[in-house]
Amino acid sequence: MRTLQISLLLTATLLAAGCANLGYYSQAVTGQLDILARTRAISELLDDNPAASADTQPVKPSLAPDVKARLTTVLRVRDFATQALALPDNNSYRVYASLDRTQVAWNVVATPEFSLTPKEWCFPIAGCVPYRAYFSHQRAEEFASELRAERLDVRVAGVAAYSTLGWFSDPVFSTQLRRSDADIAALIFHELAHQELYLPGDATFNESFATTVEIEGMRRWLAQDSGTAALDHYLRDRTRHTQVVDLLLKFRIRLEALYALPLPMDPMRAEKARYYEALRNEYTNLRNQWGGYEGYDSWFTQDINNAHLAAVGLYHQYVPAFQALLASMHGDLPAFYRLARGLSRLPTAERATRLADVNGADARRVN
Repeated sequence: MRTLQISLLLTATLLAAGCANLGYYSQAVTGQLDILARTRAISELLDDNPAASADTQPVKPSLAPDVKARLTTVLRVRDFATQALALPDNNSYRVYASLDRTQVAWNVVATPEFSLTPKEWCFPIAGCVPYRAYFSHQRAEEFASELRAERLDVRVAGVAAYSTLGWFSDPVFSTQLRRSDADIAALIFHELAHQELYLPGDATFNESFATTVEIEGMRRWLAQDSGTAALDHYLRDRTRHTQVVDLLLKFRIRLEALYALPLPMDPMRAEKARYYEALRNEYTNLRNQWGGYEGYDSWFTQDINNAHLAAVGLYHQYVPAFQALLASMHGDLPAFYRLARGLSRLPTAERATRLADVNGADARRVN
């Protein structure tokens, strides 16, 4: 049945998109089919005495004790997501897929040399999004090379999780089990939020909404599951993360102002390089305030360009507004979801204006 579903989805996609994109969509479908073939119910994998079904079921893989322990925690997180956060109750993240690669997929983001507006690609169902995803790192890099040849700024980034928006049961991947329990919980809350509400064509709205649900979910999960120390640790990490995001957004504004100037190309490139060097210097000053924490060093030592900063706003631009909306609902998540769904029905410009103004307005009027 799942193979039939994806075959029908492929047919609809190709009819809508045209055969010019056949190669790209074929790799996407092949990658998804491979994941489906590797996916098993976590409850079955944890069952030490499964019912005899050798004629109809593949041999159950042997799991290391630490993997079993992590998957047990995953099921607790998944139940919490539905029971305490009112997120969709389905089989997503109640299944597991073991992969033989370092990432689930790779996203390619590209911007013009002197702009922070990302290039968009439009797809059936998902709408227009500011990235192109590949299940093969090599193919992602090949596509990135084509974009760089056009003098675009490009970033290739590994993807830890993704949502099929309810079309399939999205699994927890073996690649994610290298992360902490808190990181896995955050991923599950974030991706399930996309299933709760997804607006085709507005990535900033979608990611800011999911990030808000993720943060609130982590506050509640850690408070009831791990106690004060774990929650304090998470909140310290969030504070550092917010400081880095604020720094990047500050330089987004500076670069946008720079790119608006009528400078010739070579002086513009020189100024751009100077701004990015200043960004690294300010990060060093910020890092010195953290008492030796090095969690963001690798990000700032890479070759940062516009494509790296373009993605920052996607996940964070509307988070303060959504948090204000949630607070106005006194933490009632179902009411918050209804409020956000009402916003999603507004015309794009009106929705952006409401979200920009919501911190100083009565959020309950937004419906």
